[in-house]
Amino acid sequence: MNNAFKPADILIPKSNIDMEKWAVIACDQYTSEGEYWKETERIVGDSPSALELILPEIYLEDDNVEERIASIHKNMDKYLSEGMLDEYRDSLIYIERIQSNGILRAGILGMIDLEEYDFSVGSTSQVRATEATVIERIPPRIRIRKGAALELPHIMILIDDEKKTVIEPLEQQKDDMKKLYDVKLMQGGGSIRGYLIDREKCSEILDKLSALGDSEVFRKKYGTNDVLLYAMGDGNHSLATAKEYYEQLKRENPGKDMSDHPARYALAEIVDLHSPALQFEAIHRIITETDTDKLMKEMTEALKLSDKPSEQCFTVVKNGKREKVYVHAPTSNLTVGSLQGFLDSYLAVNSGKIDYIHGTDTVTRLAEEPDSIGFILPDMEKSQLFPTVVKDGALPRKTFSMGHAQDKRYYIESRRIR
Repeated sequence: MNNAFKPADILIPKSNIDMEKWAVIACDQYTSEGEYWKETERIVGDSPSALELILPEIYLEDDNVEERIASIHKNMDKYLSEGMLDEYRDSLIYIERIQSNGILRAGILGMIDLEEYDFSVGSTSQVRATEATVIERIPPRIRIRKGAALELPHIMILIDDEKKTVIEPLEQQKDDMKKLYDVKLMQGGGSIRGYLIDREKCSEILDKLSALGDSEVFRKKYGTNDVLLYAMGDGNHSLATAKEYYEQLKRENPGKDMSDHPARYALAEIVDLHSPALQFEAIHRIITETDTDKLMKEMTEALKLSDKPSEQCFTVVKNGKREKVYVHAPTSNLTVGSLQGFLDSYLAVNSGKIDYIHGTDTVTRLAEEPDSIGFILPDMEKSQLFPTVVKDGALPRKTFSMGHAQDKRYYIESRRIR
């Protein structure tokens, strides 16, 4: 098997750079909270920072977006030409992130071979999306990647390593590794440490990952020979952008050998699904401006809802009242899949607007409005992720949230892609 996860030529800011001002949170966070990004700008000031190398998505629709992108590309060239970054060739980095709740989340940073990744529905690739990819979100990101000298990753990919053979042993070995950085992260992001993994340990890690992807082991566990070794956790659309940009390059250069082109790969951190730091929280639904009686009548018929217990259930919220219902005609391996499948088909031909809500109290409050109805979903068990993606393909959009915004990846490392 060609293992999709590989060592990379990783760039780290030099020791004279203020890392607390360099490291900023993923660009797809706080997209409706301009004050967060204004405060980030204030903290960074004139210091070299990853903030100058990314486009926070809150600004994607601004009139000056093309100027921002041009500035990003210029800053990347400047940082490289002025030698602000040290390069660690053919390397993996062991990462310890202390989340805002004090829990350690360990991971390994390397790169993903985009030839082994397919985000399309029904994919059987080694690396797969865990939720539906919204194609419309990709072109704006390609404009940033095209012409960029560097990529900065906020991609986090999950491995199903229940016996903790790959990442967890490194915690006991880190004292023998070179510490690359130890940073307190701005605006409540906790802290992070990075250690350079030596060549011998890199080989051991890759061997252990390949063992997880052994086709015979996988067939016994999941009933298929189509090995899913890497499942997207965060940054699905960033990896999809890298993939699409690489495919564009291949189309624009027919006959050219692209096997060693740096754009064939994307930096990503792998994390064990079974890490105690990872908690899956349900994302609930609210439907407004709809005939709630008609919706419930058709849903009851389609999903065979009743008060008789079954494996799938959710809570209906309407006019301040909650009622638990059970699904007896599921259309998905997950409750959220059965519910979302119905809602998509219903809203395609009926009036109504859907929104995705994190807190149950918010759902209850919004469902008190006229012509509104809410659906509170159970938390998804982590153990369901891989079997569901194998069986159903990508999960419905907004199936689960993995941690709070301040605990998402911060940009520290980068890699040349041009």
